[in-house]
Amino acid sequence: MRALVVSKQGNPVTPNITFRTDWPEPAAPAPGQVLIQTQASAFNHMDLWVGMGIPGIDMTYPRVSGCDACGLVIAVGAGVDSSWLNQRVIVNAAVRVPAAVKASDPPGSSLAPIYELIGEHHSGMFVAKFLAPAENLAVVGPDVDATDAAAFGLCGLTAYSMMMSKGDLRPGLSVLVTGIGGGVATAALSIAKHMGCPVVVTSRHQWKLDRAKELGADFGVLDKGQDWSKEVRGWSGKRGVDMAVDSSGKATHLNSIKSLARGGTYVTPGNTSGADATTDLSRIFWNQLRILGSTMGSNDEFREVAALFRAGKVKLPVDQVFAAEEGVKAYARIEAGEQFGKIVLRW
Repeated sequence: MRALVVSKQGNPVTPNITFRTDWPEPAAPAPGQVLIQTQASAFNHMDLWVGMGIPGIDMTYPRVSGCDACGLVIAVGAGVDSSWLNQRVIVNAAVRVPAAVKASDPPGSSLAPIYELIGEHHSGMFVAKFLAPAENLAVVGPDVDATDAAAFGLCGLTAYSMMMSKGDLRPGLSVLVTGIGGGVATAALSIAKHMGCPVVVTSRHQWKLDRAKELGADFGVLDKGQDWSKEVRGWSGKRGVDMAVDSSGKATHLNSIKSLARGGTYVTPGNTSGADATTDLSRIFWNQLRILGSTMGSNDEFREVAALFRAGKVKLPVDQVFAAEEGVKAYARIEAGEQFGKIVLRW
């Protein structure tokens, strides 16, 4: 079977990527699973982490990464309704791990779910065929471009869960999105514009700001390492923004906090620039800010945001599409970090 394989752990990642035609075929679907024939799969920053190795996760190599795909269900396991057969679907890569409950445990009403990720903890979607839980699927229909659908899944879910479910974004509230160009950031821009929200974006590249304005961003701030919160507050009439979506972390956290209006919300799904950020507790308590962390999302949230995608309400830009056989070039592009939007493989 064709597969894009991480042959060994290392940094940089690209030299360790090989395209193979002898990868083992998947087993028959187990109860609750389906077998999917891949039409397109998309890259996330996580694919680089898998190549470099992730502290705390025991990974064996060679292995297949990839946590976003669009494909056709070609077989179902026991207990899976036959209506899934021949459906074109996307997959929520976040598989919820059941919690072991002990007799002495307090109520778990405030506990966040534990997820394992297809493509990280388990073999991924950079293959011609793969297995997935049926409960993690969402139908996209036959008329949607497979590359657009593959690009949308995990980033669309991540942005939707943190902004809508956890952040309680309301129509018309103002939104700051840092580091525009990545998948989650562009998904956040799309969702915010769907909600009728004015959006300010930041980037270290003027061309990315220009591209974001083409997609609906109302204002762009060129990040040269300055205190750009003053520019954001100036744009907002000194009020500040209602929500800051920040997946960068250390490099942008403090400016994001300083950009928030009273009662504003800071939401983060990651920290690509580092975890040890400096913050401002005085602003947090005095301005009654909310600080929210978010990791991926539930299957119900996945189907909700997939419904918006099917209806054409939200969409992620696709940076470049490669044939699966050109997967090494795709890895090189995401590792260079010059993309705007998603990098996709067509199978």
